[in-house]
Amino acid sequence: MAKITSFRTVRWVRTFNLLAQVVLFVSLFAGLNYLAIHYGWRFDLTTNHRHSLSPETRAYLKNLTEPVRVIVTLNADSDNEQVNHAHRDVTGLLREYGFATAGNARGKVTTEFIDVFQRRREAELLGIDQPNTILVLCGDRRRVVGLDELYRVENQEKKAFRGEQAFTAAILDVSSPTKKKIYFLTGHGEMAVDDVSPARGLSALDAELKARNFAVDSLDLSLSRKIPDDAAVLVIVGQQGRFDAAEQELLRQYLSNRAGRILALLAPGYPTGLDDLFFDWGVLVDDVVVFDSGTSAQSETGDLILPALEKDHPITSSLLSYKIPLRFGLSRSVRPDPGRTLDTNLEVKPLVATSEQAWGERNYRERGTPKYDVGVDMPGRIMVVTASERRTARSNLPFTVPGGRLVTFGSADWIANGRLGVIGNLTFFMAAINWTTDRDIDLNVPARPIEKFQLALSQEQLQRLRFSLIFILPGLAATLGIVVYITRRN
Repeated sequence: MAKITSFRTVRWVRTFNLLAQVVLFVSLFAGLNYLAIHYGWRFDLTTNHRHSLSPETRAYLKNLTEPVRVIVTLNADSDNEQVNHAHRDVTGLLREYGFATAGNARGKVTTEFIDVFQRRREAELLGIDQPNTILVLCGDRRRVVGLDELYRVENQEKKAFRGEQAFTAAILDVSSPTKKKIYFLTGHGEMAVDDVSPARGLSALDAELKARNFAVDSLDLSLSRKIPDDAAVLVIVGQQGRFDAAEQELLRQYLSNRAGRILALLAPGYPTGLDDLFFDWGVLVDDVVVFDSGTSAQSETGDLILPALEKDHPITSSLLSYKIPLRFGLSRSVRPDPGRTLDTNLEVKPLVATSEQAWGERNYRERGTPKYDVGVDMPGRIMVVTASERRTARSNLPFTVPGGRLVTFGSADWIANGRLGVIGNLTFFMAAINWTTDRDIDLNVPARPIEKFQLALSQEQLQRLRFSLIFILPGLAATLGIVVYITRRN
């Protein structure tokens, strides 16, 4: 090759060489980005694979046929450290849902973070009026995921992150084309879902249920004489008249033959007409009114402050984790029937009870100051909420099939508009609804342990570290610079 002798030609060759290097450099990065976006490989090398979704979740996401939006209103700069922690955990987890559904053109899961104060109009259109809310949307179906669903808490300390279980269950719920329908029974003076009064209205509960993708309707058994096929659960709230024999038989057949689900919230002082049904399900409802003389067992307005009992039951586990009590108004005793027939398929568990200082007043219709009468009144501790479940074995299979479920409450007005806002009451009722409608899906998704790192330094070590950072490292850099300077001069 001939040697180039012209300076001008050399300059053009060098310029062309430089441009070629720039083009190759840009092409290399563009190609790497294209491969990363379309053919990227991700490896989770962390302990417990904390950045990976479980195979079960991936299998569900692969079959999504509609897009799912997750609206998060958690603020990363909140003054509440619990909210900041939840924001970090939720952000990383939802990013994994987005990666897992990136190849599913019809069923992508997308996440949006909004500030309810700065983007108020958008939040109102989504039906969000409070911060720290996580809303899962699919079409017009929606479900709110509470912060209490994200963590397993023991003794007020977070032990594990259960976000994947909560989000996967919520996505499965909203992506289902049908809504589970809840019927509130009427015709016996029950509290009504269209009543807005604070003492006996259930309009606030109606809104909460619809916000969680439930369909709500009323049902008068005396008129219909049948229970609809789409009934996911029947709710009896504060009846003031007796169910007749035909109605009771309808409810018994619904529980036994159709594996039905019933929530019975019984107001004290009124006969139910459901004695045979309760006997079938191992529940004894006493005609008493509960009083409690314990100073910490009553609110300033005379309401009962009731602790949950069963930490392993889905209805009460969350209350016990966070040590949240319930606040009931006038209550009666509802307890496992000691004379119930032996049935190995029937499980009856008391869930909520009063303190030892409580008693069940039998002569509650007499005027005067109530007091405990030995030998007459029912001594404490009084059971107030009981759950019954019947499981049946199938042939020789090594597992049982869930049957009917009945939750009986000895009070009704604790879910009225005036008391539903009390911390614990709404959580408790929604847990009962989720259990009876099988919304507490027992996914085979392990909870992720919460890893904590803590650096502990003494005052002497902290002082030494401070001097090292201020003097020693800059001093070493300055010494090295001086040596280099002297060497170059020589």
